[in-house]
Order: sequence, then structure tokens, then C-alpha cells
Amino acid sequence: MSPVFLVSLLLLARLGFSSWSAVEAGASYNVSYDHRALTINGQHRILNSGSIHYPRSTPEMWPDLISKAKEGGLDVIETYVFWDQHEPAKGKYDFHGRRNLVQFVKVVQKAGLFMNLRIGPYISAEWNFGGLPVWLHLEPHVVFRTDNVPFKAHMERFVRKIVNMMKEEELFAWQGGPIILAQIENEFGTWPLGTSEHAYSMWAAKMADSTKTGVPWIMCLQFDAPDPIINTFNSYYADSFTPNGDNKPKMWTENWTGWFQSYGKPTPYRPVEDLAFAVLKFFQRNGSFQNYYMYHGGTNFGRTAGGPFITTTYDYDAPIDEYGLIRQPKWGHLKDMHQALKLCEPAMAKGDTTLNSWLGPDVEVYAYSNETERCAAFISNSNTSDATVNFNGRSYNLPGWSISVLPDCVNVAFNSAKITAQTSLMAMKPVEHLDIVKWEWYREKVGLWSGNVLADNRCLEQISTAKDTTDYLWYTTSLQVSETEPFLENGTDPVLIIDSMRDAVHVFINDELIVSAQGVWGSPSVQVIQPIKLHAGTNKIALLSMTVGLQTGATGYDLTGTGIQGSIYVEGFENGTLDLSTQQWLHQVGVKGEKLRLYEADGMKYVAWSSAVAPTNKSLTWYKTYFDAPGGDDPVALDLHGMGKGQAWINGQSIGRFWPAYNVSSDSCTNGCDYRGVFNSTKCVSNCGQPSQRWYHVPRSWLEPKDNLLVLFEEIGGDPSSSSVVVRAVDKVCGYVAEDYPPPLSKWSFGLANVSFPQLNLECGKGQTITSIDFASFGSPTGKCGNFQRGLCHSPKSLRVLERRCIGHTKCSIVVSSAMFGGDPCPDQVKKLAVAANCS
Repeated sequence: MSPVFLVSLLLLARLGFSSWSAVEAGASYNVSYDHRALTINGQHRILNSGSIHYPRSTPEMWPDLISKAKEGGLDVIETYVFWDQHEPAKGKYDFHGRRNLVQFVKVVQKAGLFMNLRIGPYISAEWNFGGLPVWLHLEPHVVFRTDNVPFKAHMERFVRKIVNMMKEEELFAWQGGPIILAQIENEFGTWPLGTSEHAYSMWAAKMADSTKTGVPWIMCLQFDAPDPIINTFNSYYADSFTPNGDNKPKMWTENWTGWFQSYGKPTPYRPVEDLAFAVLKFFQRNGSFQNYYMYHGGTNFGRTAGGPFITTTYDYDAPIDEYGLIRQPKWGHLKDMHQALKLCEPAMAKGDTTLNSWLGPDVEVYAYSNETERCAAFISNSNTSDATVNFNGRSYNLPGWSISVLPDCVNVAFNSAKITAQTSLMAMKPVEHLDIVKWEWYREKVGLWSGNVLADNRCLEQISTAKDTTDYLWYTTSLQVSETEPFLENGTDPVLIIDSMRDAVHVFINDELIVSAQGVWGSPSVQVIQPIKLHAGTNKIALLSMTVGLQTGATGYDLTGTGIQGSIYVEGFENGTLDLSTQQWLHQVGVKGEKLRLYEADGMKYVAWSSAVAPTNKSLTWYKTYFDAPGGDDPVALDLHGMGKGQAWINGQSIGRFWPAYNVSSDSCTNGCDYRGVFNSTKCVSNCGQPSQRWYHVPRSWLEPKDNLLVLFEEIGGDPSSSSVVVRAVDKVCGYVAEDYPPPLSKWSFGLANVSFPQLNLECGKGQTITSIDFASFGSPTGKCGNFQRGLCHSPKSLRVLERRCIGHTKCSIVVSSAMFGGDPCPDQVKKLAVAANCS
């Protein structure tokens, strides 16, 4: 081993994961690129990044989220810029609170991490209207994301405002700031030459370059992006991706850690073994920058969820969960991988792979080496079955669908399928039941509630009418029924038919809720066919139409509209079908309680709240109560499993839409999920037969010590007495480590025989200790966390060793070796240690 190599390794060990190792913090530095990688002050970098979106958490959460990202081994934080949040009305800007972009960037800077600022300003992101403000849609002659002069003028104005703001705050790399990349547009795609879309994408690239950010610009999924723009990739796998030019590095802006949750659909998750496999496959094939989308997903507070039908939670099965807690084993396993990659960086960053050869069916090795004797290798097994191969005179066993990392081309420091990180089982622990006697309530009027109405002989489109100031738009009309109609006598009810509506509607006949209907993700427009009871004389028809997040899409999504879109008619009259579509309809934007701001302390005085026992299963009902903040630091949530559909507020802050009545089909899930094989968003799902979302995040910073105001607006009927305040905490921690797993990277040695043993590490949450051991076995245990079983081989000292070393401690470590357990319980067999411990 050369002295230069040894010094480099010692420097890496001392610096840990610090991204600023190549530059002095606060000093200006140059960012460029070539075909291999981004260069920072001339140094090629192999970078791991993670998406954290500032509006999906709170400023009080940002430092902890960024700290955990850095501890987890990230170099870069990636965020979109949310135009609709920053310019909610034309020319009126908001950069306060969760919208304080500059503060967020400075938190990243203070942590010593780099940033990729994805300005867009179209972002998709399962965000309302793709992040474009609705006022822009209502501007004359504006058509989104085409070669449209008014749209381009507004877009350029906003992009330049963000760029200039970053310059003024000295946040670009050449000013000593953390921003090393900027992105224009998002996932627009490549369009044929001569189309308006192609002209627009080329204009967007040139406009971005003209802003002179001093850092490279990227466009994702823009395969024809012009120089000097770098095209990047978004998907579950990116190893086969090639950038838009021989002088461009291979970059992966969205490596999906899971998938988003939508109402009525099961909860997707992605096994970390597959996620790590995808990352290593990308880097072994000359990848240089990859970003986890999401590293912390967070929460769609207020009415920001788009789609439509995206839930309030945006957890995304990310390494840091919605509440800001570490998700294990995903976070820990990726941290181990990042550390192994850092050991490989001196070899990888100097050039392309110098060796690529097949070692067997679906097994290949890629190696990097250079003139200073640095060498790193990746051995990949893309088969679902295990394989044993020879490389450099040594034998290597690779589990199916896994990659081993050899930072010295000899010893295995990490394997993507061998997890040594613990598994943490989380629990939602009730701390206060919201008793029914504590609730006050108020019934919303059905239909029109003020004289401010719009009359028309058709049903008006909802976005243009309500301007996205609310989810709600009332459509009301009346229907005359003659006393001689046969259905009044024969009991055959007429049928109301709404040909097409988006996204959801509640149908009221004579002030009674008759039916609710909704679309689903991917097909939000539905037909409503519903028998209705009418009486002789005048009948009142009131349709409460609701948006559940506005559309996103490539082009034309701003033209699809929402609300009642098809004809409305009633079948079953003596003279045939009655068409209601062209008779007069009165439209009222919003509901009265929302207009009066009943969810705020100052707004509650405008109506008479009843203190009688709160009714349950009643539509259009406002409920309010007070609760005290739970003690401690654990994240807080509301358990709303007994409610139907509506919105919730804490101390005037909207925590988002709730819809626990929308259950997932019980037959949508399969038994278990094998990480081996190509992953997609429907492969691994859970939560079948349950509400799409039951718990709703309440940021600690929104709470006062006492008397926090909780207001619920229930649309279809629910039971507030079943609601409770809960905290999220670690309930159980487990470990499962075999003797042949790689040892801790802190004990990893270069060019030497690896004699260290692997370790099993357990750690409870903040303020917790290990109180008991449910299961411990060194031998041949099987199963998973919460369901371990002892095998034929078992050391009788297993439980005693674990109790002695772990109980009463926040964390503990156990060497996985026969000596630790007083002898070998089954010679000539690879032993495993499985442990399940309780935390409190």
C-alpha cells in the first residue's frame, strides 16, 4: 500500500462523511463537470444526495432532518422550489415559515452539505397543480408548459427571482454557499422537433443558462437537453442510463425509495436490499451522483397534496419517516453502504471502470484503479439465486440480487443483501382520548349560505369558479314533481345520473345526504348513478363538489378542469328523462364555516356552538375541542380512524385533508415481499383492509403546553369520540446478523486479512432504554422482527448474554461469534444471532 493511499484513507476516516472536505467552509469554490463526474475545485466527486422538501416539514424540524441526513452519509440535499407557495397571488410573495427557502438553504450550509436546487418551477412532486399557482392558469391566454409567450414570461420572471435571491444571499458555490446544481423544468420529456413542446424545452434550457448561476444546470428526463445542460434520470434503476453527451456525467436525480400513497390504494414500500442494489449497480457502471427521492418525505399540510387523490402523508417509505424519525433498517443499511462507497471514492473518482468481466451467469465484476494504487471493485449478482464465484484468487459468495463492495479489490466491506442495521418497530401510543363530552359542534347549512352566488344555465367548471381558494363548490337547483307522477305511488325511485364529475361529490336531496362518490388515482373522473327519493312539489338538489388536489402532468393538465363536467339528468318520470343540465344552477364557493374561519380562535365567535353531546355520523358538521400537548419530545399525531372525510386544524394551522372512511381493498396485498427481482410500485404493499391514512402529523412547534384548539370539519359523518392524540415512538428493536456478514466498517482494514467479526447493534429511541428481551438465539434462528423462531441449533446462553449487555441501556453491541456465547453450538455451520428487544 502506497503512503499516499494510506494518508487518503486516514483523511477519509477523520473527515467522516463531510462534503466540505475539498473546500474550506464559507470559501468560494468552482463547480464544473466532465464525462466522469462533477468536479469541485477540480476534484472529481462521487456524491450521494437526498430529497427533503422544506414545505413538507417545519423550520423547527429542518436542523434535525439535515443532521440525520448528514449522519446517514449524504453529501447533498435536494429540494424543489414551490412556486405556488411563494407567489400565492400574482406579485405577492411569501418566504416565511415553512416557505422560508433561504433559511432552509442556510441550514444545509451550516451542516456542511451541498445542495441541488430544483427550481422547476413546474415540479410535479404529487403537489397541487404541479407547483404552478392557480392564478397563472387564470391569466389570459396562458397555456402551461408550451411555447406560449405569456406562460414563458411569468415562468422566467419567477426563475430569475429565485436565482437573484440566492445570489443576494451568497448561496451559490462560487460565493461560498452550498448550491452546486440547479434544475430547470422537471420530467418534461423529449418532444419531436417542430412541436411547441420541443421549442419550449429548448427555450427553458437557454433561459436557465442565461441566468449565470455559476453552477451547472440540469434537466431530468430531457434526453435532448442542449449544451451545457446535463440530462439526468428518474426511476427505480438507472444503471443503463446514458446522459446527453460524451462530456456529461451520469447523474440520477430521483432514486425512488418507495412510492407515494393515494386514497383507496395500499401503502407501497421498497425493501432496502433492492434500494441498495440499485445504488451500487448505478455506481459500478460509472454513475457519479445519485439522489434518494425521498430521503424525508414529510407531510402535505393544508391543501397542498396534488395528484389528485394523494394522501396528506407523503412518507414515501423514506429513510427518515414522515415524523422525522429514523426508519430502520433502511437508514442504517444505506449509511453502511455510503461509508463503503466513501472508501471507494479515491479510486472511483479518477476515471471510468478499468475492468468489466463476467464471473458467471448474471455475475459480473467492475473495478476502478489508477496510478496511485487505489483500487475498488463491485461484484454483482443480478440473478435471484445465490452464487459463488472467484475473483483475484479468492472465493466470494453473493446472495441473489446483491452486490458486494470491495474498497481494496480484495475484502468485502459491504453487501447490499446482508443487513447488519437493526430493525425498529414503531408504535402510535395514545396519550389523550378526546372524550365526546369535551366536543362542541356546529352544523353547516346544506347548499347556499349567503347571497354571494353565481347563476348559470350550466354547471360551472370548479377551478375557474373557486380559484382553488377552497376544496368546495356548491351546485344547487330545484326539481318540480307533479302529484300525479307514478313513482310517488309505486315505490320505484327515480335515478339521478351525473355523467362525469371530478374528483368527489356529495349528493344532497332535500338537505339529506344521499350518496358520496369519488374517483381514484389515474381515473379521477367518474359517473354517478343513484336512486333518489323525491316528493310532490319542489325538491332541492345540492351537489357539494370537492377537489382532492389538482392535477399534475406533462402538458394539457391545466385544461382538464374539475367539478361537475357532464350532463345531469333524472330518469323515471312519466314523460321520460328530465335533463337538468341546462336549467338554472346556483353556485356557492366554499362552505360557511370555512369562510368564517371557524378553525381559528377569533373565528369561532361568529356561530353558536352547541355544548350538547356531539352528534355522530352527521354530515357537514364542525367539531372543536381542546387538548394539552403531550410531554416529552416524541412526534405527535391525531388518530382519526373513526372520522369520515374532511379537514383538520390545530391552533388555526391546517394539518391537511383526512379521509379514514376510504378503506383499502382487503385483497390488494400479497403475502410478504421478496426483495429479489425487479421492483415496481405495486410489488410490495401493505395496509390492506384498513383506512388509506389513519394518523395525521401534528408538528410539535404548532402546539402550546395547554389548551390547543382542535377543529374538525366532517363532510359525510364520523365519530369524533373515537379520536385521540398519540405520540410516535420506537416500540421494539431487532437485529439479525450472521457470522459471515461484513464486520463494522470502523474496523475495516485495507490490504490485510479481515479478522474482525460482525456486530449486532441495538438502539432505542431518544430518552428510551431497553427494558426486556423478547427473543434471543445464537444458532440457526429464522423469521423476522416480531416473529423470530428458534432453530435446531441454539446456544443456551443467548438470552443471558443479551440481557446482561443490553437491559437498562439505550443501546448495546454484541459481537457475533461463538466465543461471545461460550462455545460453538453447531460446528461447521454458519451461525446467526437474532434478537428482539423492547424499548420504553
